[in-house]
Amino acid sequence: MEQGAVFPLFYLPPIMYFNKLVRHKQDILFERYEHFPKQTFRNRAVIHSPNGKLDLIIPIAKGTGQHTSIKDVKISYDFNWQRLHWQSLQTSYRRSAYFEYYEDDLVELYEKRWDFLFDYTEHILAILLRQLKLDITYRFTADYEKVYTNLTDFRTSIHPKVDSTFIHKPYFQVFEERNGFLPNLSIVDLLFNQGPQSLSFL
Repeated sequence: MEQGAVFPLFYLPPIMYFNKLVRHKQDILFERYEHFPKQTFRNRAVIHSPNGKLDLIIPIAKGTGQHTSIKDVKISYDFNWQRLHWQSLQTSYRRSAYFEYYEDDLVELYEKRWDFLFDYTEHILAILLRQLKLDITYRFTADYEKVYTNLTDFRTSIHPKVDSTFIHKPYFQVFEERNGFLPNLSIVDLLFNQGPQSLSFL
């Protein structure tokens, strides 16, 4: 077992994120006090749509600056992004083998409103861990620490703009024939396509 690790909370995180959770699952710390960094997986997910990669982005309330703690970041409902995201998930995965298997758990994420992004992503993580049957031990940071000497720090390394060397074995994707295999998408891509076998890909 590897040493413990500190993670951010993400929206429908990429497969790489869960690969790292599995490797460090007995000692995980989730960051609550970092300043909110824009253009990260904290409020975006990448799925496999009929036309290739599609970003699903949760809008953040106006006034959220780089000095706002992640736990205080509010979600904006100026437009109905929940409806758009759920429709995108249905369009992309309705034909997948296991969409209906997970649908009831996930649809409530797009029917109820959460005020804070952190609370929303924490709720999402709990659902995904249950769906993956992944038992991890975790706690939350009590304050912000810039550097951790005794934990592996994933707060900046899992990022949509950072090239990753992470490789996972391919699996069937609904639109693979059209777009080719797209690696390291949101974990829901793996779940919808592989169902209970998903954990073996992590």
